Amino acid sequence: MTTRAPATPDGTVADEFSALLVGIHRMLRRRLRRRVEQPRLRGAQVELLRLVMDSPGLRVSEAAEELCLAGNSVSTLVNQLAAQDLLRREVDPNDRRAALLYATVAAEARIEAWRRRRRALMAELVADLPEPERAALAAALPALHRLAEGLRNLPDAEEE
Repeated sequence: MTTRAPATPDGTVADEFSALLVGIHRMLRRRLRRRVEQPRLRGAQVELLRLVMDSPGLRVSEAAEELCLAGNSVSTLVNQLAAQDLLRREVDPNDRRAALLYATVAAEARIEAWRRRRRALMAELVADLPEPERAALAAALPALHRLAEGLRNLPDAEEE
């Protein structure tokens, strides 16, 4: 691992942080996928399953808003996951035109297994860091939560 010079306030921190996040996420996914025997789920499919598990009975429109995706994109994901028996739709009793989404037992088992593997891998990696670096990561968590919230609250913009 290489050590970099301290970042300056001219955007280098933001650039380096962004690049690191992308790299960490990609490497984490690759490590976790190595032992998965089932067909791989795409990122958006996993995001939708996680969201539905965290908010059972969610409507497609609510999922689209939360995931910052178009409604028809979420409908496509719902159809794909339903075909794999990972998601089920129920008619909303208050609005028969709308569907409520629920993760199946198979989906819950799959996502929970992924979460356990991810948690174990990250715990191992963090435990290998020297104590000052573990403390720095812990101290950075509130700022990271604020960054995530800031991203969530940004107005939608046209794709570039």
